[in-house]
Amino acid sequence: MTFDSKVANFFQMDDATWARHANPWSVFTRTAVLPLLIVAVWSRVWLGWWSLGLVAIALLWNWINPRLFPKPQSTDNWASKAVLGERVWINRDTVPIPAHHRQFPNWLNAISFIGLLLVIWGLVTLSIWPTLMGFVLTLVGKFWFLDRMVWLYSEMKNTTPEYQSWLY
Repeated sequence: MTFDSKVANFFQMDDATWARHANPWSVFTRTAVLPLLIVAVWSRVWLGWWSLGLVAIALLWNWINPRLFPKPQSTDNWASKAVLGERVWINRDTVPIPAHHRQFPNWLNAISFIGLLLVIWGLVTLSIWPTLMGFVLTLVGKFWFLDRMVWLYSEMKNTTPEYQSWLY
């Protein structure tokens, strides 16, 4: 089982949840999680331990978001295809993906992870520049990853009846 599969299992992402998460509103509003976490952790300076409530809200938003929006009327858009591509990526052990898609998404996830480490360092030391640089790296890595997932889904959508059924 891949790390991605474990994360999806942790978030209890079943078919219905994935379908709702394919709503572009879900995709784009979920990007608020990291800024909310940054503000929540930084607010410890002003709020002390009460900032943990803001952290909890941000983490709750991360879990609720894929369930909050209705299933989209159409998945024929960039954001929906990015989510569908993530499903293909997670399923790569069962349905093999083309060789040119096997490594680059891992590099993009590594860029996001390095950005996240910078964010953590910046938040621990209350340093604005590592926090901002980490935030930018995380978002660039994530959105580039999502763009690769659109490409992956475009190439894989006709390989299984299940993948075909996701595009409507």
